[in-house]
Amino acid sequence: MDQDAPNSPETIEDGMLRGFWYPAALSAKVRQGRLRRATLLGTPLVVGRDSGGRAFALRDSCPHRGMPLSCGKLDGNLLECSYHGWRFDTSSGQCVEVPSRVESDKLKVERVFAVNFPCEDQDGYIWVYMPDPKRRSDAAPPAPRLPVFGSRYCITHLEASLPVHVDHGIIGLMDPAHGPFVHQAWWWRSRHSIQQKEKIFEPIPSGFRIRAHSPSANSAAYKLLGVYGKSVTTTIDFVLPNMRFEQIHCGEYWFSSRATVTPIDRQNCRLDFCAAWNVFRYVPFMVPVFRLFARTFIGQDQRTMKKQAEGLKYNPHLILIDDADRPAKWYFQLKQAHLDSELTGEPMKHPLPGPVTLHWRS
Repeated sequence: MDQDAPNSPETIEDGMLRGFWYPAALSAKVRQGRLRRATLLGTPLVVGRDSGGRAFALRDSCPHRGMPLSCGKLDGNLLECSYHGWRFDTSSGQCVEVPSRVESDKLKVERVFAVNFPCEDQDGYIWVYMPDPKRRSDAAPPAPRLPVFGSRYCITHLEASLPVHVDHGIIGLMDPAHGPFVHQAWWWRSRHSIQQKEKIFEPIPSGFRIRAHSPSANSAAYKLLGVYGKSVTTTIDFVLPNMRFEQIHCGEYWFSSRATVTPIDRQNCRLDFCAAWNVFRYVPFMVPVFRLFARTFIGQDQRTMKKQAEGLKYNPHLILIDDADRPAKWYFQLKQAHLDSELTGEPMKHPLPGPVTLHWRS
């Protein structure tokens, strides 16, 4: 049965979910003693490392007169605003000095804070927890981790800006039918290789999983694993707010990836892709070769999203169909179920009652 898709992001306000971790920047690009700007969910951030190399994130706005703190100077564990020299502790955001203050001034400096965000350095990213202001207590859980299955592996990171709302980025990420049209290449598939697919989806906490299965026969990239002479299985998970995990196993060999659609503001998001593997680990130049193919693949998605953004400017009527668009429907239902749970305090009602088999052609 066909179903209308939301002409614009479906959930309340700006359609971006708070109370989750998001990658603000690549760890390698945040150097000690330097400040870096970032934006998450429309919130400007300044990200850096203190004298001990620990990452921090503050709202990029001095509470005094709104000067971006990223224009200031980092001195050890203190960040100094370039406008009036107010200094803030990077770990807490607490103000420790107001140079213009005199003894008769009643300002209690210790009660002044720049907004501080929980921050973790994990999997090559600086993760920032964006709290939900509607929650009375919003303690941050551990930051997401990329599943790995051993201590020795290759790892790499790629990113691509997408000029669309995060909702469109996410349902594009989980779309199973666009491959033969967007990702046409000798090493992937072509539109002439379209065949019927059947996959079993099952509920997992805050998301859904494509049950472990043999990779599609018309995907040349998966066939390379056949050199190991063992059966290949792949499992794909989607987890709120924005993450797609894929794990491929071939005996003791494995490949693990996480694609995150990071919301920047109402009109823009970013694809953050991280992959780790021990397959072909000793093949010379394996990482740059993988990056070349992955960059080509991600670039095809990026160009498609740029074209789609032109059409979305006019707020067209959109349609989601069964079965190919069912994951997109589940995403919107999961999102609304999460918001309802936050509003009522009741446990989240999962939209999938149990395993569901979907069919489509790609």
